[in-house]
Amino acid sequence: MNANAGQTGGGAAVPGSGVPVDSHTTLFGVIGDPVRHSKSPLMMNRAFRETGVNGVYAAFHVGAERLGDFFAGVRAMGIRGVNVTIPHKLDVMRHLDNIDEGARAIGAVNTVVNENGVLTGYNTDGIGYVRSLKEEAEPDLAGKHIVIVGAGGAARGIVYALTGERPETVTILNRTPERAEELAAAFSTRADIKACAAGGESAKKACNRADIVINTTSIGMYPNVSGVPVDPGWLSEGAIASDLIYNPLQTAFLQEAERRGCRTHGGLGMFIYQGAYAFEYWTGVAAPAASMRSAVLEALQRQD
Repeated sequence: MNANAGQTGGGAAVPGSGVPVDSHTTLFGVIGDPVRHSKSPLMMNRAFRETGVNGVYAAFHVGAERLGDFFAGVRAMGIRGVNVTIPHKLDVMRHLDNIDEGARAIGAVNTVVNENGVLTGYNTDGIGYVRSLKEEAEPDLAGKHIVIVGAGGAARGIVYALTGERPETVTILNRTPERAEELAAAFSTRADIKACAAGGESAKKACNRADIVINTTSIGMYPNVSGVPVDPGWLSEGAIASDLIYNPLQTAFLQEAERRGCRTHGGLGMFIYQGAYAFEYWTGVAAPAASMRSAVLEALQRQD
């Protein structure tokens, strides 16, 4: 089911988006707690405008206690697609009818497609991240030693996608080591995966020998931009410091790693590509990734 591709109608535009709204407009959105910082509405509404899809995308602040009510509303209102962000990527699964095989293996959902009241969950985080990492920083991940900081919903998608690239080792660091161990065990058949606490000598050694160190936590995200997930001094010169955060574009972690002679990879590409894959699941139309990137960059520049 396409979201009325090509039907632009003659309705009024959503303020600031240029997207016309009429009686044929299909509704999409993102849910989170918090969610008002999200740049997804700007990005997705630009995509609708560029492709001629008659859709409009909004942000919905939904607390955990209202998650079931929200998805009842999705069915009742015919909301076609929903992106899911922190903290709902795991809990959302119990409110869906079907879970894609990859999302089930990951254990987290960030994209929901509504097909005539039947809700199916997907995960585009991992594939979006790996596409960005290979295009922007390291085209061949085979044989690499990779450290992942964090063990939440985003980390699960990224571990799953990275293990398909044949890395030599993957080490998961987390403040609560039990969560890292649980995540490592979940994918132990796919790669050589270890877990340890985020602080201490073992974490330092893992980062020191890593080819790539990836922050999947929210440490360093706007407006609390001074934090770093691990000591950048632990990274070796020439290693890649990667951060899922896209606001700011260059986190404190990346800035300090760059000063040590590391290559850096920010989170904007992942954000764009996870959204592009979601757009294509919802509409069946190729996503205008370059225009989506421009929309986010323009918004971040205005913020500065």
